[in-house]
Amino acid sequence: MSLAGHLLELRKRLYISAIAIVVAAILGFIVAPAVIDALRAPITHVAESSDRRANLNFQGVTTGFDLRLQIAVTVALVIASPVWLYQIWAFFVPGLVRRERNFAIGFLASAIPLFLGGCFAGWVVMPHIVELMLGFVSPADLSNLDAKYYYDFILKLLIATGVAFVLPVFLVLLNFAGVVTGKGILKGWRVAILCITLFTAIATPAADVISMFLLAIPMLVLYFAAAGIALLRDRRIEKRNRALEAELAA
Repeated sequence: MSLAGHLLELRKRLYISAIAIVVAAILGFIVAPAVIDALRAPITHVAESSDRRANLNFQGVTTGFDLRLQIAVTVALVIASPVWLYQIWAFFVPGLVRRERNFAIGFLASAIPLFLGGCFAGWVVMPHIVELMLGFVSPADLSNLDAKYYYDFILKLLIATGVAFVLPVFLVLLNFAGVVTGKGILKGWRVAILCITLFTAIATPAADVISMFLLAIPMLVLYFAAAGIALLRDRRIEKRNRALEAELAA
C-alpha cells in the first residue's frame, strides 16, 4: 500500500473511533451525576460517621459542567474501548507476521481484563484512602474539596492500579520475545516485592496498611504467575532443543 493509501486507511480508522467515542460520551454525560454520587460516597460517609465536616466544592460557574464533561469523556473511552482498540489492531495487523500477530492477540486478550481488574481494585480501595486522608483533618475544620482536583486524584489512582496490573503481562511478553528468562524473572523476586510495596505505598497514601495489602497481594500473585508461565515456556523450549540435538546427533 502506498503512503497515501496508509493515510486514507488511518483516517478511516480514526473516523470510526471518533464516532464511537462521541456516541459513548453522550451516554457518559447522562450517567455523570451517578458517577459523581459514587465518588461523593466516601466523603458523605466520613461526614456522617464522625464529627468531621467534608463536602465537594465547585468553585467556578462552569465547574459543574466541566466536571460532567470530563467524566463523560472518561466513560466514553472505557465504553468505546472495544471499538477503538479494534481499529488500532485492524490498522497495524496487515504489517505483522503470524508470530507477531499471535503475540499481539495474546497481549490484548490478557492485558485488557487485567487493566480493568486493576481499575476495579483501585475503586475498591479508594474509599479507604479518602477516609484515611480526611481523618487527618481536625473536627474543628471543614474539608472543602475541590471537585475537579478530587476527580483527577481518583482517576489517576485507578489508572495507576490498572497499569500496575498489566506489568506482569509485559514480563511474559519479554520472555516470549527471548529477552528475559523465567529464572531471571523469578530471581528478581526481592526487587519485585520492594517495588510493589513502594508502589502501593505511593498509591495508598500514608500508612493505610489494609489498602496496601489489598493492592499488593494481587500484584504479587500476578508477578509470580508471570514467572511461572515463563518457566514453563523455557522448560518446553529446552526440552524441544534437547530432542532436536539428539535427533541431529543420531
